[in-house]
Amino acid sequence: MNLKAKKTDDVLMNEDIRFPEVRCNGDDGTSYGIISSQEALRLADEQGLDLVCIAATANPPVVKIMNYSKFKYQMEKKKKEAKKNQKIIVTKEIKLSVKIAANDISYKVKHAREFLEEGNHVKFRVFLKGREMSNPKAGEDVLNSIWPMLEDIGAKDQDPKLEGRYVNMLVVPKKK
Repeated sequence: MNLKAKKTDDVLMNEDIRFPEVRCNGDDGTSYGIISSQEALRLADEQGLDLVCIAATANPPVVKIMNYSKFKYQMEKKKKEAKKNQKIIVTKEIKLSVKIAANDISYKVKHAREFLEEGNHVKFRVFLKGREMSNPKAGEDVLNSIWPMLEDIGAKDQDPKLEGRYVNMLVVPKKK
């Protein structure tokens, strides 16, 4: 029995398994059938491995003879590998106004292109002040004038839409 394997999570191991009968499987895929838990513990001890309960709610409960510390290490390694392959999506926000000048638009579009080339999402927000709230179409017009400058490297994920005092549009990088 491997005494180095410590019980850190809620896994029944070795002497903690107190079921009268268990379905026992070996680490190499062999099936020992339905035997008493003491017999399964003796088999695990002979092989120098741990007896781990993998399905306590089954009838009879299923146990496996395995090197638990090695199994736990491999599971941690798989988790780290999966985490490493995840891509974190960053959304950059660019704020505009209804009365924005043409050169300001081109400057903000230049930054948006840089963000899209880096693989980030870009959210354009036109803030509607005071009386501009009565004409949200003006905000949509500003965003629709920006779109032709970005459509070669971006895809429109969300069309211009009024949300509270803002008209928002989301642009994502095109798939390569």
